[in-house]
Order: sequence, then C-alpha cells, then structure tokens
Amino acid sequence: MKKINCYIDSIFQNEDDLLEEVLQSIEENGMRPISVSPSSGKLLTMLVAVSGAKNILEIGALGGYSGICLARGFGETGHLTSLELMETYAALAKRNLTKAGFGQQVTYMTGPALHSFEQLAAFNKRFDFFFIDADKENYENYLAACIELAEAGALIVADNVLAGGTVADSDLQPKQYTENMLAFNETVANHPLLESVLLPIGDGMTVSRVKKQQSI
Repeated sequence: MKKINCYIDSIFQNEDDLLEEVLQSIEENGMRPISVSPSSGKLLTMLVAVSGAKNILEIGALGGYSGICLARGFGETGHLTSLELMETYAALAKRNLTKAGFGQQVTYMTGPALHSFEQLAAFNKRFDFFFIDADKENYENYLAACIELAEAGALIVADNVLAGGTVADSDLQPKQYTENMLAFNETVANHPLLESVLLPIGDGMTVSRVKKQQSI
C-alpha cells in the first residue's frame, strides 16, 4: 500500500511550496508528522469543490495542512470551523491558514471536540461537509455528532480508516487503532442514514453522504 501511495503522490500531486512550509512548521514545533498525504489533501480539495460545500467542520486541526486543502475547495466564499484539542496546535494552524489567505474564513474551537459539538448544537449550527481526523477512539462518537449537525446531502470524510493496512491484513504491525477502525468502518458501511465508500488513498478515507436532513 505504501508503494502504491508513493506512486499516486508522485504522479498526481504537483509541488506545493506552501504545504511544504506547513509540514516544516509542524516539524519545527515538535508535532507528530501525521498530516494527510498530498494526494489525500488534493482529494479533500476536489470533494469540497465538486460538492459545492461552503460550511465545513473539521475535527482535528494539527498544523493546518488539511485545513488549507479544505479551504482551497471553497475559495473566497466558504467558512471552515476547526475543532482542536490543543491551543498551541490551533494557533499554528491559524497562522498557516492566514499565510494561505484564509485567515478570515476559519474559526478555531479548542478543547475536547465532543464538548465543542455540544456548543455547536446548542447554537443550531449546520454544516455541509465534515472531515474527521482526530483521536481514533472517538471516531464513532464524532460520526454520530456530525450526522446530528449535517445538512441534507452533506459529506462526511474520515481519514486513517485503513489503520496502516491492518484492518485488512492481520499480519501487519503495529495495531495501534485497528479495532477502532474496524468498528468505525462497519458502522459507516451499515448506517441507515449514510451512503458510503472507502477509498484506499493515503491511509484510507471513507466518504459518506448523509441521506436526509437531521433534527436535534
């Protein structure tokens, strides 16, 4: 899988100085190098652009790499709300989004994401695109919360669903969050309110469309 993704990145991703600077800033700040792959980032941009999404909720900001990719999809007329546990991570992401020209189109909410979801629900916020890339133990909780805040036809994208390939090959190591992703993938595949597919790009992404309007 690693060789396949290296090939995909080499063919379909052009050199991007800004995103390279983001990766460098993440390293310089001692953060884990766990941003989405270049091709996964390009996919996010395309999904936002093709769907016409203008109000995006991101769970897990890290240093802003995926946030820039999402914002590039909606251009000058959309808004990104990003949930991040660490204030220092959110601050770096904000600086990088500002450098990319989207500083006025992003809002960061820091602290436990499920608490932020409660705040958003209290204000009756709705979103037409979601990107989940945070602690794997809560993926199913995040999915349920996203569905509650989803507009009809909204897309919910989740990263790392292949868990390094361990969901399909039990001989692979390490298995840090294999069980979490196995359970999440089963939930997504069989959820009555979702139409979903798993794309083997990067560390795997599920793309789900919410079938109908939800009410809180």
